[in-house]
Amino acid sequence: MDYARPGAEKVRIAVSRVKHTAAEYQGVMVVNPGGPGASGLGLARLGRSVPHKAGDGYDWVGFDPRGVGDSEPKITCDGNYTSYARPPYVPSAPGVESAWLARTKGYADACAKNGAILEHVKTVDVAQDMESLRKALGEKQLNYYGFSYGTYLGQVYSTLYPEHVRRMVLDGNVDPQRIWYRSNFDQDAAFDRTIKVYFDWLAKYDGIYHLGKTGAEVQQLWYDQRARLDNAPAGGKIGGSEWTDIFLKAGYYVFGWQGMADAFAGWVHRGDWQPLKKLYDEANPQGDDNGYAVYASVQCTDAPWPKNWHRWRSDSWRTHFRAPFETWGNTWFNAPCANWPATSGHPVRVDGSKVSAALLISEELDAATPYEGSLEVRTLFPRSSLISAPGGTTHAGSLSGVACVDDKVAAYLATGALPERTAGHGSDVQCEPVPPPVPTAGKAKPKADSPAQQPVQRVLADLPRF
Repeated sequence: MDYARPGAEKVRIAVSRVKHTAAEYQGVMVVNPGGPGASGLGLARLGRSVPHKAGDGYDWVGFDPRGVGDSEPKITCDGNYTSYARPPYVPSAPGVESAWLARTKGYADACAKNGAILEHVKTVDVAQDMESLRKALGEKQLNYYGFSYGTYLGQVYSTLYPEHVRRMVLDGNVDPQRIWYRSNFDQDAAFDRTIKVYFDWLAKYDGIYHLGKTGAEVQQLWYDQRARLDNAPAGGKIGGSEWTDIFLKAGYYVFGWQGMADAFAGWVHRGDWQPLKKLYDEANPQGDDNGYAVYASVQCTDAPWPKNWHRWRSDSWRTHFRAPFETWGNTWFNAPCANWPATSGHPVRVDGSKVSAALLISEELDAATPYEGSLEVRTLFPRSSLISAPGGTTHAGSLSGVACVDDKVAAYLATGALPERTAGHGSDVQCEPVPPPVPTAGKAKPKADSPAQQPVQRVLADLPRF
């Protein structure tokens, strides 16, 4: 549990492996889907989605980080924390702010029951677990594929153990200079921009959904419905806070746009709230807070958070006035950190100068990990190359069927060849983004997610996490 006391208490890490099938063995490929708090066991299947069988030479290894899923001990705090009809997110009415402060402090207090593990779930601890895994597998070096928060884990591991890194793909890069208080406000502005792209898409298909002929009209309708639900939750369950969480996924991925559009239209035109509840429940399984509990455990202790609530309030209102879609929801999502029952550390100073090669990927309108983070990581890893997708809003979307991106991933995994690094501070090669769906009149058929991306989307798109 504590690498400074190796003879004391232990944790157990659940690991899965899909062995290589090619004659030429390329080594172990460790995969992490992000979160933090996401189970990685299913991602051992990711290799089958790499084109041209370029993943077949690797043993693909997924794992549940400490505290997560099948690893022991499993961190939980309050399984009913995401129950229905919570207070409105925006504390513009009397009593809302105090209600959320009490609620978030209560969650932090409930988490204290987990005991000593809370002091040892920092990203550094998980990186050390990866090093233990390397040793257990008898490998001199690891290959690594990280999505979202998993990019930060890869950055930290490669800073601590650069000689043990062979090839590394980082998709949807966290900015390591802004861990974690500042990065959440970066998200707020980015999600506000990206949700407008979704509103424009809905307006484009007004003939199907009838929600507004312009993005501005759709946006006004969306906020009107949020205010309506704040006052009277649909079915006594879906209030304005749940409404926000449901549509947050539109800022992560284009894959679910049609399902959300159907639910939006069904509610507006027929008062049908059950599809909204279904979408909320899919992202927030009632009675199970393990993912969120680990998210908080990592984020609250990786780096210090302000203890003075006036700082939180001031920064949140300032950001809300220019980015009202998600700011206060994200503030309350992270507010347990103001009272977290474990000691915060200090972030690793990420340094990729000793890493021989890394492939970075980012769509340029990614909201969860804004594009500036990938540009920063490119600077910190001087032997990396960055693939960007101008205009794209999908978060951590590699191996989703865009040949321009996926073929470059395959080439790197097969031979170690990176796109040529260019001068300047931009990306090294540009590809088209994951395309948005094209609905048809009648019942729109959603685009099927690739087998590899299904678990990544599920764990990353429920609430504002990385």
